[in-house]
Amino acid sequence: MSSNHRPESMQRITTKALAEAFIEEQIKAVKAQVGDNKVLLALSGGVDSSVVAALLLKAIGKQLICVHVNHGLMRKNESEQVIDLFEKQLDANLIYVDASERFLNLLAGEADPEKKRKIIGEEFIKVFDEEAVKLGRIPYLAQGTIYPDILESLNKGKVIKSHHNVGGLPEEMAMELVEPLKLLYKDEVRVVGSTLGLPDEMVLRQPFPGPGLGVRCLGAITVDRLRMVRESDAILREEFAKNGLDKAVWQYFTAVPDFKSVGVKNEDRYEGYPVIIRAVNTVDAMTATVAEIPFSLLQHITQRITSEVEGVNRVLFDYTPKPVGTIEWE
Repeated sequence: MSSNHRPESMQRITTKALAEAFIEEQIKAVKAQVGDNKVLLALSGGVDSSVVAALLLKAIGKQLICVHVNHGLMRKNESEQVIDLFEKQLDANLIYVDASERFLNLLAGEADPEKKRKIIGEEFIKVFDEEAVKLGRIPYLAQGTIYPDILESLNKGKVIKSHHNVGGLPEEMAMELVEPLKLLYKDEVRVVGSTLGLPDEMVLRQPFPGPGLGVRCLGAITVDRLRMVRESDAILREEFAKNGLDKAVWQYFTAVPDFKSVGVKNEDRYEGYPVIIRAVNTVDAMTATVAEIPFSLLQHITQRITSEVEGVNRVLFDYTPKPVGTIEWE
């Protein structure tokens, strides 16, 4: 399955038996592609890259070297959790690279979503190229690319949005890509992950975009608004977990746009930014419906965000399904 187009005859992976057949097929394909060479895996810690890690460990074992790059756009405590989880759960060769200052410097002042994604995608490849050279010029780079990434990046010649791992990649790359999941939808990836024996905390983890909070800090990224996104997102996730919504809602997050509004604080004028809450349910990420969140909980979350996150004076809820909207704002 080397094409970027999913064959119409390809059966959807809905059972353990179908997943096992897919895994065996991909193990053979990966071995044939990489031989005895080492492979770098771009490990974000999300569902897709985690499943790729498990599949490649089964296929090539210690030939796999996982690289987790902190681009400064991770959720609160995200990198620490990824490192802890993969060292304990998968016993993977793991390299941690803190490139946060490097990415944020490159993104400074850039407001265009497509350009932001391309900057992030191109810089990711540069970081992995550098790590490959340090380790002896590793020729292969594995990614957790899935089919919706390809469809949105290359939609009949029209780009909906360039995913950092597809349309955001540079035209010339030193490493050859290994993408065993690229013809699967998100629900199929979860079935494969469960069949590989990954724990629910990995397989059922909420999706997180490769560009991270960079596409949730809308417009030109600033350190201040990035902090607001990170802190408000942490509050939202905490409250959803307390109320059992973390398992009932497919994806939920906050975004902060690049404009202010007038508010009141301590009986005085207070100009601040709005926080947008997005919560959706979907099966394959190609369409999505808006999750029903109790109004009393939204009021409580609003109170917490406006009182605990400095610089925020409003909280909004996004009621738009996909289509017309996409799941992420950028």
